[in-house]
Amino acid sequence: MNNEEKRKTKLDRGKLRKIFSVDIYAIVVLKILDAHIRRKIFTEIAKIGFESTDESLIHDIESIPYNIVEERAKYRESIYRERAVASERVRLAMGLSLRPENRSVHLTDGVKASNIDEKYYEPPLMQVIPSACSACESNKYEVSNMCRGCVAHPCMLTCPKGAISMVDGKSFIDQDKCIHCGRCKSVCPYDAIAHKERPCERACGVKAIESDEQGRASINQDKCVSCGMCMVSCPFGAISDKSQIFQLSHALREGTEIIAEIAPAYINQFGEDVTPGKFRSALKQLGFSNIYEVALGADIGCISEAHHYAKEVATGNLPFLLTSCCPSWSVMAKKYFPAMIDNISQELTPMVATARIVKKEHPNAKVVFIGPCASKKLEAMRHSVRSDVDFVITFEELWGLFDAKNITPSTCEELPEETQAATAAGRGYAIAGGVAGAIENCLKEYYPDVPVHIEHAESLAECKKVLTLAKAGKIKNCMIEGMACPGGCIGGAGTNAGFAKTSKALKKYVDTSEPKLPSQELENLELN
Repeated sequence: MNNEEKRKTKLDRGKLRKIFSVDIYAIVVLKILDAHIRRKIFTEIAKIGFESTDESLIHDIESIPYNIVEERAKYRESIYRERAVASERVRLAMGLSLRPENRSVHLTDGVKASNIDEKYYEPPLMQVIPSACSACESNKYEVSNMCRGCVAHPCMLTCPKGAISMVDGKSFIDQDKCIHCGRCKSVCPYDAIAHKERPCERACGVKAIESDEQGRASINQDKCVSCGMCMVSCPFGAISDKSQIFQLSHALREGTEIIAEIAPAYINQFGEDVTPGKFRSALKQLGFSNIYEVALGADIGCISEAHHYAKEVATGNLPFLLTSCCPSWSVMAKKYFPAMIDNISQELTPMVATARIVKKEHPNAKVVFIGPCASKKLEAMRHSVRSDVDFVITFEELWGLFDAKNITPSTCEELPEETQAATAAGRGYAIAGGVAGAIENCLKEYYPDVPVHIEHAESLAECKKVLTLAKAGKIKNCMIEGMACPGGCIGGAGTNAGFAKTSKALKKYVDTSEPKLPSQELENLELN
């Protein structure tokens, strides 16, 4: 860490100690440190993409774990385990899969296939690094030292299985009898019963986190929708997604015409003093020939979905309509509520709509989506999208690219706003409720006689609840906005900044943006 990073980390620790207990404080610090390690990995991989030759490639890759983990372990019990984890992170950052545990596979196995300047991906997207997983206990109730041995014994009385007894004057839970109903915890007057959950399992709204034979977390890929909430919730940095940063840096080195489409959630991701003009300047220094706002595609979707609502939902042809802009939300709807497929909007997502605008104007260019979302990587792999979006990277990965080129966005020159500026409505898509709000405002402006009923849900658990109600017929005649990440896109797995400050900065950005609404003529724009 440089001096500025050390200062910020010290301040963060001081604040955390006041807010959290020792255990929770330790977990939060581990998360901060994990983000720091991930950034270092991305930086090293990007440097290789920019600088390595065919002759030096293998050596440069094998050196990364040693460059990152030097002479002493900082975060785990030994340098050997730290380097083992770093090695697997290197593979994932290059788009490769983890190595099997039961046979010898070289760190650079498969690198030749990934050493290209095109999109590269080995499924699955999300993986648990076994050497990093702490095998946290899952769904267990335990009596803590807070127990006072009260004479009422409400925990014993409420337990339906007789799993609680008194041992040495304190409550004791027999784990063989416990059914994990949580009734004991709810009635304890001293809050002396703790519910132990895996952080990754608690964060997963579709219950895709399971256990392997050794009690370590594993991801059921049939259930997973790749939102990345498990990744950002693991305090041991044991879950990671695959990256295309190596292939993208390779392409940037080759001087290919590459155009960035940036999600509106970029506000505040690289520092409070990084203006839109400075951010565009930093991207051009990196090698991007042009920059488009994904909010342009959001404007198109906003008008199209308002039109769809007015013609189909308001007339009773459809009982409800689901927005399509969040890929994890739409995948979840298709996986868990297949009967609702016809209710999912068929409008292009903002990423795809913007990419098609770019391809129309620059047919030979490669398009890179830069945003907060891990699942966009899978959306870009769909057969219907592959030719539109060439690379997907997160804000976290972009910072690694900046570091590799020694670019500091806050010190870049201020560039004027591009001519293809988006509206406030499209830029507001980045926050939960922003999609619903934009569509509602378009309906009121362009379809004033149409009654408007719009619901929104954030986090996959809440999204499932809303869809369950809709399936049961308890939500009708409305549009439903779903966001997989709490808070919307600005709470995505690939972000760099905290939600509160980003939310405030984005609101200011939206409030100062003109015009407020896209033109109704956009509904006639042909991009299919």
